[in-house]
Amino acid sequence: MVSTFQPSERAKAAGAPVEVDISNLKPGEMMTVEWRGKPVWILKRTPEMVASLKQTDGKVADADSKRNPEEFTPEYARNEHRSIKPEILVAVGICTHLGCSPSSKFTPGPQPSLPDDWAGGFLCPCHGSTFDMAGRVFKNKPAPDNLQVPRHMYAGETKLVIGRDQNGEA
Repeated sequence: MVSTFQPSERAKAAGAPVEVDISNLKPGEMMTVEWRGKPVWILKRTPEMVASLKQTDGKVADADSKRNPEEFTPEYARNEHRSIKPEILVAVGICTHLGCSPSSKFTPGPQPSLPDDWAGGFLCPCHGSTFDMAGRVFKNKPAPDNLQVPRHMYAGETKLVIGRDQNGEA
């Protein structure tokens, strides 16, 4: 009888860590994988994308990811690039405002619904929240927090594990 209270194999699989091969991801490319029913973006940032983060530091609401850190940003990602490796962003692709999925707007410069000094990032089409290349929300936008960085770790140079880190599983 006690075993009936244990999660089913299907339930375990739904929350299980996901291993992702990122060996074919080229600079400037992003892939999406599913973890716990959520889209998780893996972006291999170019040197220019990484450099753009310095430009946006003063324009984002929570540059150091200090708001709700336990929920949104593991300790190892509480840095300017919000990642373990500066060139790889791992973020849940769900806006922290009302749960819409932002779209990638990596091309810098003036564009519809974006500021003239846009350095690249993400735009939520629902209510206009904008996020930089580290998933940090810009000031005075509806989204209250940065995009979530899920617990993750590297199991080799090109294998990423989402949902587990050195502290265990999420």
